[in-house]
Amino acid sequence: MKIKDLKVFIVGTPPPHFGGAYFVFVKLTTDNGISGYGEVYCDTFGPKAMTAMIEDTFGRYVEGISPFDLESMWRKAYSSGYTQRPDASLQGVMSGLEMALWDIKGKALGQPVYNLMGGKVHEKLRSYTYIYPDVSKGQDSSIYWNAEASAERAAYYAGLGFTGIKFDPAAPYSAFDPRQPSLESMELCRKFCKLIREAVGNKADLLFGTHGQFTTGGAIRFAKQVLEPFNPLWFEEPTPPEMPEEMALVARSTSVPIATGERLVTKYEFARVLENRAASILQMSLGRIGGLMEAKKVAAMAEAHYAQIAPHLYCGPLEALANIQYAVTLPNFLILESIERFEGFHNQLLTKPIKWEQGYVIPSNEPGMGSDLNEEVALAHPYTGNRLHLEMTNTVVQ
Repeated sequence: MKIKDLKVFIVGTPPPHFGGAYFVFVKLTTDNGISGYGEVYCDTFGPKAMTAMIEDTFGRYVEGISPFDLESMWRKAYSSGYTQRPDASLQGVMSGLEMALWDIKGKALGQPVYNLMGGKVHEKLRSYTYIYPDVSKGQDSSIYWNAEASAERAAYYAGLGFTGIKFDPAAPYSAFDPRQPSLESMELCRKFCKLIREAVGNKADLLFGTHGQFTTGGAIRFAKQVLEPFNPLWFEEPTPPEMPEEMALVARSTSVPIATGERLVTKYEFARVLENRAASILQMSLGRIGGLMEAKKVAAMAEAHYAQIAPHLYCGPLEALANIQYAVTLPNFLILESIERFEGFHNQLLTKPIKWEQGYVIPSNEPGMGSDLNEEVALAHPYTGNRLHLEMTNTVVQ
């Protein structure tokens, strides 16, 4: 059995664009007709450039190989062009292709991917959601900076069974960060924490998200004055991801656990986080880190440092499927990111929906990743814009 064909899908998301402006999916097919699907999560280039990168990498390192030869394929691609260092774009491409290879292996053997990665440790997976606007009531993105509306929405999610609620009113994040948090921003964030804690009580953890926009001193000041009184489960990416040595100073200065990892790739970048004690919760993106096997290696390193895993999700449903297959195998799993209950467009893109019950995702017993891409829906929503998947503010935030 050899890999024969590749197809790339660039799928535009309908408003309000939960998960990003578009998703990048790949389909690999073997010479005996088994197909597997994966998702590439890369923000640095537009979809035309990403498609060319995927096709180039496929032609060099994936076409003609056995889907079981993951380690050899990964090492060759990682060394592509005499690099042998973490490259976010390449690893995003590799993640999607490797995900599809796991899907093929599971289908060929008649087993869920998690049975090929060590088997189930968890029968169900605790999940959390961001606070998203209620479009049925005409809410829009302004809710992200409206503490009263967000608290009301948090109470709604807790009522559904969510035991973790994430929010990030310290935005925007800028190309010119890191910066000191302003007094006005600190006051707004304190209000968010107070009202949401009052709304959910002890039914749900508060997960405070930032995106690396603070200086080390600013993050320490923020943690002590804003977050510590409300006992959040984590303070996410308080400083930029490039210098874990600085993030470690924040971790040593606050009682709030530090979480990071959505922008990191490969075991090598995560090793620096663990060695510096920069975070005790790792949030790798399965469509970016370099694939499931690479993520499994990071989880093993984390286990030896008593760090926990909370897979990140701000993209499409194929990465969500990979997160589920991965997370059920982990002794040190903490919590899984959901996009609400995976309703709407995310589940429309799947041939079999993700099962969510009372705050938990229930893993599928189906072979492979548990579902396939609904190609009819994907092809009916082509992306025609020129935005990146996610974009930062390109002006200085005062």
